[in-house]
Amino acid sequence: MIKHFIDINSLSKKEIFEIIDLAIMFKKAKKDEAIPQILKGKSLAMIFELPSSRTRVSFENAMTLLGGHALYLKPGEIHLGSREILEDTSKVLSRLCDGIFMRAWEHNSIIELSNHATVPVFNGLSDYNHPTQALADVMTIIENIDKDIKDIDLTFIGDRTNVCNSLLNISMKLGMGFKQIGPKKYHMKKEVIEEAVKANPKYKKSILITDNMKYIKGTDIIYTDLWWWIDQEVEKEIRKNAFMDKYQVNIEKLNKTKNPNIKFMHCLPANREMEVTSEVLDGENSLAFMQTENRLYIQMALLSHYMYQQKQLSSDETIKKHKEDIYDQLKRMTKI
Repeated sequence: MIKHFIDINSLSKKEIFEIIDLAIMFKKAKKDEAIPQILKGKSLAMIFELPSSRTRVSFENAMTLLGGHALYLKPGEIHLGSREILEDTSKVLSRLCDGIFMRAWEHNSIIELSNHATVPVFNGLSDYNHPTQALADVMTIIENIDKDIKDIDLTFIGDRTNVCNSLLNISMKLGMGFKQIGPKKYHMKKEVIEEAVKANPKYKKSILITDNMKYIKGTDIIYTDLWWWIDQEVEKEIRKNAFMDKYQVNIEKLNKTKNPNIKFMHCLPANREMEVTSEVLDGENSLAFMQTENRLYIQMALLSHYMYQQKQLSSDETIKKHKEDIYDQLKRMTKI
């Protein structure tokens, strides 16, 4: 049975930690320039419906470092959306490639893609979630906070973004405390919270959704994200007015946590001097750029986990036979 990575619930708690452990191994291997070519000869089709920097570069580079190849596909360059339905695209790419990645406007598109794929499908972001980011975030937390994950408290300040959703999901899965602080209009949806709680109902009490900034006291991590995304530009001023006065992350907010070891996180890109000041983003408390680096190693671990199990290792005899047959045929063709 083909396994897909659609959201955090695609993985068990055990698998999450195993993937993070594998990512840390890849990080060490890259430092020593000793990465095994686990996906040699394998290809990943990458469908992008919207722009990407970190996700695209990390997935492409991950495939290259593992010995494989990534193909960048965007609207206008493939038939999807104009002459071909998603079901057919999924079937075609499954025949031509060993894995399919999709960064989609709508989460249902990724689900539909996976329903018709016969190779692993990877979610590179949707309007609902961003699970690869959440995995990289937990990896970064483990590397930088000397506490058991169940004793860590994460506070997300801002809008109910796709990253916020995935952070709630992984917090429930691992038992990490989670708060969202922001204007009530932008609080997480009830159905999203209920879905996250299903993964681990006993941690329901560790969730707090509020507009009161007093609850940042004692937290281990302050996390924020953009106040508006590409499709929300028309709401820019409304959102800016809703968040700026009370919910911008600045040095004052970090100090109010009363935690001398407070860490700041941001998935990036950032609107500097909006959701976060440059002083915080570039400061000693910030893990934002380490999060970006860890995206590479998480993608390597995910690709290896899902695609290596599909890889059938050929014996030396089989490789030798095909090599001889192909070269013999080429020699015959050359003589014609």
